[in-house]
Amino acid sequence: MPSLEEELFPSTPGKFKDRNRHFHRCFASTSTMFLWALFLIAITASYLCFQSFMDTGNRYFSATWGGHHWEKQVRTSAQIHRSSGMSVLVTGAAGFVGSHVSLALKKRGDGVVGLDNFNNYYDPTLKKARKNLLNDHNIFIIEGDINDMRMLTKLFEIVRFTHVMHLAAQAGVRYAMENPGSYVHSNIAGLVTLLEACKNANPQPAVVWASSSSVYGLNEKVPFSESDRTDQPASLYAATKKAGEEITHTYNHIYGLSITGLRFFTVYGPWGRPDMAYFSFTRNILQGKPITVYRGKNRVDLARDFTYIDDVVKGCIGSLDTSGKSTGSGGKKRGPAPYRIFNLGNTSPVTVSMMVGILEKHLKVKAKKNFVEMPGNGDVPFTHANISSARKEFGYKPTTDLQTGLKKFVRWYLSYYGYNQGKSV
Repeated sequence: MPSLEEELFPSTPGKFKDRNRHFHRCFASTSTMFLWALFLIAITASYLCFQSFMDTGNRYFSATWGGHHWEKQVRTSAQIHRSSGMSVLVTGAAGFVGSHVSLALKKRGDGVVGLDNFNNYYDPTLKKARKNLLNDHNIFIIEGDINDMRMLTKLFEIVRFTHVMHLAAQAGVRYAMENPGSYVHSNIAGLVTLLEACKNANPQPAVVWASSSSVYGLNEKVPFSESDRTDQPASLYAATKKAGEEITHTYNHIYGLSITGLRFFTVYGPWGRPDMAYFSFTRNILQGKPITVYRGKNRVDLARDFTYIDDVVKGCIGSLDTSGKSTGSGGKKRGPAPYRIFNLGNTSPVTVSMMVGILEKHLKVKAKKNFVEMPGNGDVPFTHANISSARKEFGYKPTTDLQTGLKKFVRWYLSYYGYNQGKSV
């Protein structure tokens, strides 16, 4: 048996010749393997390209927008049926505020086209029900995302929108701790995409959009005024809304977009959002489940400036009617355009405990309450709106107190969900 040294370093020509033949065989085998590897890589690359093509095609053919029938629906929904009316694109139209604003605009003869992505932040069946309600009033809602620039561009090509009511957003203070990316996607990236489409449109629409009372953050001066500091947000949600105010100001300054921001204060009422306290309290009280009532430091009750949906809708429409015109064309500014921010509140803060008491009265059921100190999740201890600017600019005047508003909400809730022997259905 040859030694290891002889195997590695042969000393005779015969042994070297055998090793040389072995080398050629190895080389030929390696070359074959290399060619096979190239072949497999080519096959894999071809498959991936084909798969990408098919995915793109599938996305194209399964798109929820586009085509002759779709364009006809958009044009029909956008038709104006009153003199000096407006044609409005309402984003978040299947949402709480969006659905109410859309119905109010349509009722007075304005053209309305809705847009909503029907995400699952809360039960999408409620959004679908709102959509059906809007469909019954000949309002067409497109299922799509405000980050889809191709869709937005197509919309502005089909309809010369005079106004955009931008209500689409990722809502909720506490959810931001679970899914912060959704807030950046909707409240910042989505806003920029929409503003890009608006500034490129010809003519440019006037834009009214939903900011939030949350921008006042840790501000302790009450009531909150539009001139107060808003650089101390207490939550990521508030921070994205504050960023939105800075972004919209930039588009107003550079491109001449007429922009109005509305700071909503705890909007409630029929068809509301299930994640809101008054809504979840109602559900749990009827089901005999305990409710968690948060308190501030030293057992101080939290207070909110609850604003009934009908009052907020009046503020939204007043803002649209007085928005003024954008001064740009195709992204080029010709002169200064209006830039405004308004509080839309009720000016009468009510403690959460008092709100629960009103619900108990209307539901005729006693709540099982667990009082817990407010966690550090971004909630603030109180909100209180100064609405003098909105009152002066477009006559904003809320008329519904919490007692009346919750009575209307409970009536809707029982009608929509049903109620039988202590269980909501």
